[in-house]
Amino acid sequence: MSADNLLLSCTLFLLLTICLGLIRVIRGPTAADRMLTAQLFGTSGVAIFLLLVELRFDPALRHIALVYALLAAITMVAFVGRFRDPISGADTTDDHPGSPNLRVGAASTEPREAVPTEQTPTVKP
Repeated sequence: MSADNLLLSCTLFLLLTICLGLIRVIRGPTAADRMLTAQLFGTSGVAIFLLLVELRFDPALRHIALVYALLAAITMVAFVGRFRDPISGADTTDDHPGSPNLRVGAASTEPREAVPTEQTPTVKP
């Protein structure tokens, strides 16, 4: 088996993992499952571009792979920032009010605990 055939088969395998990842995006029970699959797309996409650099001898694809890796990292940071409670730092993925379809077919009915706030004492004259 030549080196080109090996690189091509690795590229096809990575494309297969992306196709299988689409199932997790569609059926994923939480937003975190969907985001991890998006990270799989980013990692596999970078690997595919780097394999294509070796197959086609096109160094411009290496730059595309670097930009793709940067976008994947920024996407993950934005996702974590969206579902992180700024006061306690706790993960609020399961009951974030601004994100639809966190769990397909199930809704969180438990009330959230109120965050205690500091109250200034009032002075009566």
